[in-house]
Parts: sequence; C-alpha cells; structure tokens
Amino acid sequence: MAERCTVRSFHREAREGPLRPRRARSRGKGHAPEHRPGPGHAPRRRGGHFRRRGAGVGEAVAPCSSRRPCLSVPSAHRAFPGLLPAPRRSGTMSRRYDSRTTIFSPEGRLYQVEYAMEAIGHAGTCLGILANDGVLLAAERRNIHKLLDEVFFSEKIYKLNEDMACSVAGITSDANVLTNELRLIAQRYLLQYQEPIPCEQLVTALCDIKQAYTQFGGKRPFGVSLLYIGWDKHYGFQLYQSDPSGNYGGWKATCIGNNSAAAVSMLKQDYKEGEMTLKTALALAIKVLNKTMDVSKLSAEKGKPFSNAG
Repeated sequence: MAERCTVRSFHREAREGPLRPRRARSRGKGHAPEHRPGPGHAPRRRGGHFRRRGAGVGEAVAPCSSRRPCLSVPSAHRAFPGLLPAPRRSGTMSRRYDSRTTIFSPEGRLYQVEYAMEAIGHAGTCLGILANDGVLLAAERRNIHKLLDEVFFSEKIYKLNEDMACSVAGITSDANVLTNELRLIAQRYLLQYQEPIPCEQLVTALCDIKQAYTQFGGKRPFGVSLLYIGWDKHYGFQLYQSDPSGNYGGWKATCIGNNSAAAVSMLKQDYKEGEMTLKTALALAIKVLNKTMDVSKLSAEKGKPFSNAG
C-alpha cells in the first residue's frame, strides 16, 4: 500500500481553485456508493488528489512514490523557498540546559548556579580580613531611602552563637532562611555535646544543604554567598566563604558582593601576612570599601556607609 504524505498545493490552488472532495459515484443498480471514511479513520485513496476530512484549504493528500522518499520540513523549505513557513530554530545553547537545576550543559556547567552568582554580584559588598589577634567583617549597608525604619531594616551581619558570626550578600529572604538554619544547627550541637560547635563543622553542615539544592530537582539554589568568622579551640580565629553551589573554603582575606574582584585585587596588594592586627585590618577594610563601593548607592547618612564587626 502506497504511503501518504501531507503537502501544500499552492500552485494548483492558484491555477484550478481550491481542491474539493469527489462526489460519491453510483456503480449502478445494486452497488453501494463509494466508501467515505468517518472521523478518526484514514481516508482511502481512489486515485488523484482529494481533500482530506478536516484539512484546510489547499491541503491535500497525495500518494508518495516508494522510489522517491518524502521530504522533511527543512528539506521542503529549501527545495521550495517561499511556499512553506521557515522551520523553528532552537534558542541559544544555554536555554536548553537552564530549565532545571540538575541539568549539566555540554561544557559541564550548571546555569542556575551561575544565575544565582549573578544575583550576588549586585548585592552590597562584604569584606572579611583575618588578623593575628582577631578577625574582622565589614559590610556595605545600603539604605537609600531616608523614610525607611532602620529597626526593621535587613541586617548584613548576623550573630550565630557566642563564637561565630556571618555576613551575607545576595537575596535577603534567602539569607534569613540560611542564618536561621545556622543558629539551629549550632544550638542543637550545644544541647547535645555541651560545647560550642567547631567553625568548620557548622560551615560544612550548611554547605551540605546548599549543595543538595543543586543535585535534587524541584527547588532553585539559594542566591546567597556568606562570609563566616569565628573562633574555636582547635584552629583559633578562622574566616570562611561559601557560594550557592555549596562550595566553601578558608581565607585570609576575601570579599563578596558588588565589585568583589576589584576589592580582592586590592587585598592582594595590601594584605601583609603575619603583620595584620585588628587596627590595621580595620584601616585596610575602610580603604578597600571606600574605593570599591558604588557612590550612587550610598546611604543618605554619609557617616554610616557600612557596618562592621570584629
């Protein structure tokens, strides 16, 4: 049985008018009229072109020769330019793999995690410096509206327990969820072991949660990076940084948020290992933030462009 394909008969329509179905022909006395297929049945070919039930004007069913295969849509568009609509072209490569957080691109990238990093790049600057006698956090606190009540204004530096604090850059609502989780983890450890949780163990516990949001589908990654400072009896003063992918590392000085690359470059030049005290670290933090903060987004109170904790 010959195959059938659907084609657009524009030339024939222009020459002979719209195609119309053949009438039922009687074969004489005692013969039934020609069979007409009902809805849901394939039409029977009786030779020539005829209009298919439910087909539009100019759309006909024609027999395909077994020696001449049917043309695909792209091939037909190239063979008959102007007669068929152009086939849809796929979007950019990134759009194929950024619909879910668990899909890798061919380059091995997770685009949703990279988009979360972009949200962090537009947040206020946060700076951390490790000194010999302590560790310092400095954060830009944006308050561009003079009518905003600072009592309910979002924080930039959070106290986690008696020995640890953190600073956040990114989506504030995500930061509130993560800081509350950090406090719960610290208090559960204290209740169970009757001693403060080590700094790195607390950081690892939160990063395991952040990493799970990049491996199991259904929820987006947290659009927050955190700087952790703390002290424990094992390693003394410590400074850590974590990103939305769940990766973390220890640092001597680092920066997250807006213009973080320029701030890190300045820290590389001016940080003196083994000679930093809290006083010199505070002076360095003020110098770096003064040159890297966006002047157009500073607070209306010029005397309070950032908050710090040591």
